[in-house]
Amino acid sequence: MKQVTAPINGKVVKIQVSVGDTVKENQTLLIFEAMKMEMDLPSPVSGVVKEINVSVGQTVDTETVLMVIE
Repeated sequence: MKQVTAPINGKVVKIQVSVGDTVKENQTLLIFEAMKMEMDLPSPVSGVVKEINVSVGQTVDTETVLMVIE
């Protein structure tokens, strides 16, 4: 099980996956906005999305667990 965390403080702009989706390593999981720039947040591992702990528009702090991949 791998927890995907926020790299820096920012806002979730778009979530690209759903619970139960199979993802590949480096696949974009969500779009994150920080310092007025949007960035893709890639999956650190291949696996199945087990939890999504954020919603679109939510502001998060560094190291907040965004989702869990197993």
